[in-house]
Amino acid sequence: MNTVKPDDIALFCLTPGGVALAKRLSSALPMTCLTREALVEDGFVAFDGSFAHSVQQAFARYSALIFIGATGIAVRVLAPLLVDKFHDPAVVVIDERGQHVISLLSGHIGGANALARHLAGLLGVDPVITTATDVNEVAALDTLACQLDARMAGFRLAVKTVNQMLVSQKRVGLWWDEPLAEEVSRCDRRGFITVTDLQQLPELDALVCITLRDELPELPLPHWKLVPRRIVAGIGCRRGTDCGVITGLLLRQLAAQRLDPLALKAIGSIVVKQDELGLIQLASDFDVPFKVFSVAALSEHEHRFPSSLFVKQTVGVGSVSGPAAWLLSNGHLIGENLREQGVTITLGVTH
Repeated sequence: MNTVKPDDIALFCLTPGGVALAKRLSSALPMTCLTREALVEDGFVAFDGSFAHSVQQAFARYSALIFIGATGIAVRVLAPLLVDKFHDPAVVVIDERGQHVISLLSGHIGGANALARHLAGLLGVDPVITTATDVNEVAALDTLACQLDARMAGFRLAVKTVNQMLVSQKRVGLWWDEPLAEEVSRCDRRGFITVTDLQQLPELDALVCITLRDELPELPLPHWKLVPRRIVAGIGCRRGTDCGVITGLLLRQLAAQRLDPLALKAIGSIVVKQDELGLIQLASDFDVPFKVFSVAALSEHEHRFPSSLFVKQTVGVGSVSGPAAWLLSNGHLIGENLREQGVTITLGVTH
């Protein structure tokens, strides 16, 4: 999922009026401003070849694009590049007089709606937001997922179904595990009906459950599980350990704690394992970062865990999975260490 980063915005302008407006915006928000070579001033970058080629490069590099000019020009230059709203950058179009700020693409997941509102606020005008949930002043499942950094099986269909139900004023419940209450309280929940007890449901058409659990009780209505990514795994392994072996053990360790695999946020190990193919493949399969730590960083927490002389002689520190999980979770470990088939796994939870 894309989300707009403040220093990861590219702005395109084609006219002197567009350059003038770009100056106003870039003075308030970090961005890269691109224009025709004839209009380049301090703080601006000339197009790399054609306008279309520069847009193509920026589309793959930046998390948000701003066009100052006609919406039609933006649509035509972007059309060949579009993938879907789960991967495309946010796109906002502004007329060169700064009277209309239009969220054009990736309004929710990409963050275009939020960016349009921010830019409109800088210019003192109203944003043009057309997504159905926003127009009807209800929350959106994809926005909720972004706010919680959460995943869901069958996410695309679930987003379409739940958002349509919310817009149609269907009764969609929202339940969450108590440890997540503070985080959920900061999210947009307009249109959802709060559910406090899964055993005593109010009259509902559907239900969204926010949880790290691998299983929910039987529920007598359509429901979806939204899983915040909060679990980290420190992992040590023998050189050349097959990814399938590591994956099986990790899944078993997660199941022992009744955790949904979608809750995995990152894995970590020692720097010498940065080229370990099994771990690299594991991170790719789970679509999570693979973070490595220096011997010095792991050694600071080595005393907290059982130490192996063999491991210490091999990599320079007597324990890898425990200290790695400790660093990834800031010391919030869960469950027991797993040691099997030359693999060690320690789980932690981020807050």
